[in-house]
Amino acid sequence: MNLYDIITKKKRSEALTKEEIDFVVSGYTNGEVADYQMSALLMAICINGMNEEETFNLTISMRDSGDILDLSEIDGIKVDKHSTGGVGDKISLILSPMLAALGVKVAKMSGRGLGHTGGTIDKLESIKGFTTTLSRDEFLYNVNNIGMAIAGQSANLAPADKKIYALRDVTATVDCIPLIASSIMSKKLASGADAIVLDVKCGNGAFMKTEEEAKRLAQAMVSIGRMAGKKISAVITDMNEPLGSHIGNGLEVAEVIETLKGNGNRDILEVTYALGSEMLIFAKKANTKEEARNMLENTIADGSAYEKFTEFVKAQKGDISYITSPEKLVNASVIKELKAKACGYISELDTENIGRAVQILGGGRSKKDDIIDMSVGLIINKKTGSYVKSEDTIFTLYGNDKIKVAEAIKKLEKSVKITAQKPCETSLIKEVI
Repeated sequence: MNLYDIITKKKRSEALTKEEIDFVVSGYTNGEVADYQMSALLMAICINGMNEEETFNLTISMRDSGDILDLSEIDGIKVDKHSTGGVGDKISLILSPMLAALGVKVAKMSGRGLGHTGGTIDKLESIKGFTTTLSRDEFLYNVNNIGMAIAGQSANLAPADKKIYALRDVTATVDCIPLIASSIMSKKLASGADAIVLDVKCGNGAFMKTEEEAKRLAQAMVSIGRMAGKKISAVITDMNEPLGSHIGNGLEVAEVIETLKGNGNRDILEVTYALGSEMLIFAKKANTKEEARNMLENTIADGSAYEKFTEFVKAQKGDISYITSPEKLVNASVIKELKAKACGYISELDTENIGRAVQILGGGRSKKDDIIDMSVGLIINKKTGSYVKSEDTIFTLYGNDKIKVAEAIKKLEKSVKITAQKPCETSLIKEVI
């Protein structure tokens, strides 16, 4: 095959064959296709798109470029969840022990945060001693015996995607639905689960800014999953304000613990129940969403989800004292409050800006090799719809560098809109596909 001809086809909006896609993906992964050639093809895809079959073939080709986890040694239906990324998104750490407590097997491979979004692996590593580096045998043993395991993604899991994404990142070809869908789903399909539930976020703190964009992405990923023979659904959720009140790695784990103890914020629980209900039905533990929700609520009420989380942390070598005494997770040296300058209702929070403020404090990465400060972050004391008086605290910042804290405060000052009129409530759960 000739790469020049393949690029020309896509430039003319023609569909590529499976053989042509396999040729390009394997060639680029092996170093036989040059960056400038792949860049040209990616831009042609961005401009002219891909049809459903092309997107599926691209996904499978990237999935097959590396290891595919064999989870057949795990008893029962294996479920997995993926979020497209948001601020304060700690759902995996709450939902996984809830499902495990109900006998559902959660075998999860997670990633690290980059930019304004946090990563599940980073949050877990704020617990002293916790390891996300598990051998295959350890991973399978934990899922079989505890009901859950969360590990970092293998370097050889969909390596083609890793290489292609790095190129997309520097060639303005990230925001393309077929490329986003195939990137996410290649890793999910390589992870080996039987059923996948996707949390596709939309709003000012999400990569998909509008509900329509989120719906298009959700439909593309659900189509790929079905064509691959998986049970799959996508829940479109709101990200026009952060999830919960705690943002930052250690702070978010502290909020996870409080949620599992029965003190969770309504928004966190609503999204958790929506995703968990889909997973319980896929796992054949519940017949209806109402039944599934009741089951999930009971794991909080009877303490079984908290006990399962503690068991999970211990199995992955985490210091249990951080769970029984979560104040150990909140140990920054500089604490500052940002107060309201006027009376009124908080009508808008710029979620991406809030995530950037935590990044400035040292709680996020701008480059993949940046070192994260696990102890920094912020607590949102007043969320959208709250009435504030002048001098009421809106944010409490936790940092270890006064200059960074001052810079983060400037970012946060631009992130809050206060109006005389109370904003209309919006639904957290937009649609299930």
